[in-house]
Amino acid sequence: MLQGYIKSGKKFFLHGNKGKKPATTISHDIRRQVIDLYRTKYYDANFEHYTELLKKNEGICISHSSVMNILESEYILSPKATKAKRRRIKQKLKAKKETAKTKKELASIQANLVAIDDAHSRRPRCAYFGELQQMDATPYEWVPGQIWHLHLAIDDASGVVTGARFETQETLNGYYHVFDQILTDYGIPYKFLTDRRTVFTYKKKGALSDDKDTYTQFAYACKQLGVELESSSVPQAKGRIERLNQTLQSRLLVEFRIAGVTDINKANEFLHSYIKEFNEKFALPLYGIKSVFETQPSKKKINLTLAVLTERTVDAGHAIQFEKKFYKMIDHKGVQIHYQKGTKVMLIKAFDKYLFACVNDKDIHVPEEIPTHERKSKDLDADYKKPKPRKPYIPPMNHPWRRSAFKKFVHSQPHRIEQDLKSA
Repeated sequence: MLQGYIKSGKKFFLHGNKGKKPATTISHDIRRQVIDLYRTKYYDANFEHYTELLKKNEGICISHSSVMNILESEYILSPKATKAKRRRIKQKLKAKKETAKTKKELASIQANLVAIDDAHSRRPRCAYFGELQQMDATPYEWVPGQIWHLHLAIDDASGVVTGARFETQETLNGYYHVFDQILTDYGIPYKFLTDRRTVFTYKKKGALSDDKDTYTQFAYACKQLGVELESSSVPQAKGRIERLNQTLQSRLLVEFRIAGVTDINKANEFLHSYIKEFNEKFALPLYGIKSVFETQPSKKKINLTLAVLTERTVDAGHAIQFEKKFYKMIDHKGVQIHYQKGTKVMLIKAFDKYLFACVNDKDIHVPEEIPTHERKSKDLDADYKKPKPRKPYIPPMNHPWRRSAFKKFVHSQPHRIEQDLKSA
């Protein structure tokens, strides 16, 4: 011992394992998998059953007590948790809530408090693949200093993520991109379930134009495809999409950092491959689950259906105004068509951002922007050439843009009926 002290000094008296993790320590990756799998795939299992499922289905062999400790460290309780345990956890969270320093931390604590009050699953999954798609958009700091809204859709029966799209705000465009992914990859679903507190709720801040009424625009697109649309503010009804948000928030930050994702365009590109891997890992197997998705529409039909419709009026210069620009109407031969001042026009902004105009519910034209100045002068420029008429693509008459049908649909919406009564 004396020789050891002479050779190593005071370090000789320290245990050789000091500072080393025990061999039985569960790795961070395993802990993360245990949490994520419970949130997305096995959330309605008690912890003893979940421990068995981890070993049987996922090849993760850890003890029941370890599973319980890991989940409870995230304030996830078993459906069989006692009232006493729930009270203890709630007291810890309330104490932590009082010392929360950021809104993000406060929101996370509040979500955990709500989850503890609702530890039991309130309803079973739907019977069929495609029967119900839960949709939502969540703001989050996905990369340092940038908050984006992740628009998501998840199939209720299988847990398959059917669509995902980042936007800087929660927008109709974001939900249309998710809808496009569903229609392209799977087909036409039976029903959407959305959050009543999102853009699907009509904002009653003055009389908004039709193109700003997100709910009506999305609902009209659903109507053209025969898809039901339902909104709910009840947390239990949207449990799967909310758990999906939590899981992706815990995983994508690390994945983005590893992949070098720093902007929203790269993030959306990354989602294409990542969601496929995510579904393989967390979604239920589709065999044995009957699909009720209807056949995928053509790309042309999707483009014309996921549109923004708004009414415009022809002015004295035979033009219409949209987004601070003036447009003349061009027919299929590339010739300008003149309408009387006051003529009502249904202006359509298709999913690919191309514009169309429908007049009298039968005539379809392509709006062409009127420049504020000519590019060249026919009198002063020697190389001036008269522009040749451009023959645009005109959709067939089986389009969903008839003004009378759209206006009837708009005024049948409950929030618009209320607005009409107030303005009467």
